[in-house]
Amino acid sequence: MKVFHCQNCQQTVFFENTNCTNCGHALAFLPDTLELATLDPHEGDHWVSMSPLSKNQHYRLCANYLQHQVCNWAVPADDHDTLCVSCRLTRVLPNLDIEGSLEAWRKLETAKRRLIYSLLDLKLALRNRREDPQHGLAFDFLSDELAAEGPVLTGHDEGVITINVAEADDLEREKRRLSLHEPYRTLLGHFRHEVGHYYWDELIRDSTRIEAFRELFGDERQDYATALKQHYEKEVGGDWAQEFISHYASSHPWEDWAETWAHYLHMIDSLDTAAACGLRLKPKREDEPTLKPDHAPLPQRDFNQMIEDWLSLTYALNNLTRSLGQADSYPFVITPRVVEKLRFVHESLVAPVQETAEAPEGGGTAAEPVTEPAPPRGIAPGQVPSMQEPKLAPVAAAA
Repeated sequence: MKVFHCQNCQQTVFFENTNCTNCGHALAFLPDTLELATLDPHEGDHWVSMSPLSKNQHYRLCANYLQHQVCNWAVPADDHDTLCVSCRLTRVLPNLDIEGSLEAWRKLETAKRRLIYSLLDLKLALRNRREDPQHGLAFDFLSDELAAEGPVLTGHDEGVITINVAEADDLEREKRRLSLHEPYRTLLGHFRHEVGHYYWDELIRDSTRIEAFRELFGDERQDYATALKQHYEKEVGGDWAQEFISHYASSHPWEDWAETWAHYLHMIDSLDTAAACGLRLKPKREDEPTLKPDHAPLPQRDFNQMIEDWLSLTYALNNLTRSLGQADSYPFVITPRVVEKLRFVHESLVAPVQETAEAPEGGGTAAEPVTEPAPPRGIAPGQVPSMQEPKLAPVAAAA
């Protein structure tokens, strides 16, 4: 994540801000330039950007910004859609007639926008269900109160990511974390894990990397339901921590990939934020962790150095949170086997970028998006996706 400033007064502002706390100017995130811009009102519902990257360009505020205050993104003025690129991915909203649902929706969208920012920054294909009814990405926010077939499971099913609205309740999420003996459970973690399933389909399933995937993660053709049943029947023990980033990752190769993918996104986003903030570690002893994160484009970075920086950063983060009497920010251990899996995710993301850069000029054009009528908004109450929610087991705290 970048460090953002109000372009009117240069006050530092957060990614989630809607107004500058110093001068009061309106702010909105512009997905087309990946910047949080200061806006001046113009005629009608138009706003003019003050940011150097989009200076004098016209935008409209996302409808969810104006009507519900659950978004702070903008839409180019010539875009006929009233929703921003993040909000138009949400297919099913929480029932706003239920008390607390508006705040839950706000938290869900806030976490989702962090995810979408990363996907845009990584230049990954991001198609919604209207552009691609068969393979586009969609998010359904469902609650147990409206489910006819039992509790809603957070999960992924052919591009549709379901999140249980209860996960937006901090108390309820903590209760679930403790009952499942998890060291870590966040809304952003859920989003990153589930979208990992989607991009496994996009990047690995039909690619030349599938055999390398099976060699490292295992054969995903084994029965998924049986694997999960066996996983839940086992005690949380054994030597899984040498091979997997979490206990749940050991249940099936798909879950191993999704957990590893989520941790890769944790890593690169945190390192990018550290680099943007100018964070450095300069220890007095040579054998202590050092940190000088690289903010170069992902294909230009050295993966081994990224891992070294991540270990140093998490060491500092965990020491800081312990000093505040809080649990470790990153309660996981990165083993050599996990490093190789993270490297596989890194190479899966970098390879398409490199191939695009190396393609000869004039070698074809991108396909136009599918413009078919939007599918019905909503699915049958209680419909359960095939991918189940991640369950993490305790691991030794990073030292």
